Amino acid sequence: PHVRVDKNVLAGSPHVAGSRVPVRRLYAFYRSGTTLEKILKRYPQLSPAKVFDALAFALDNPEVMEADMEREAELLESK
Repeated sequence: PHVRVDKNVLAGSPHVAGSRVPVRRLYAFYRSGTTLEKILKRYPQLSPAKVFDALAFALDNPEVMEADMEREAELLESK
């Protein structure tokens, strides 16, 4: 319930509801071994439930996350 996809927010990237924090960012921190405590310090506006929900979304939807990370890489290359 804490993840939203809206083409008008972050170009349609999955993000945490009520914020502009992309799920891919939280997922990248998680994959690199960052603890929940450190993620919460980095994003104090997020609750543990929102972070866990975002990570569950990422783990349940690897194809969505891969496509989103590729889209971000393409955008960064084009600048």
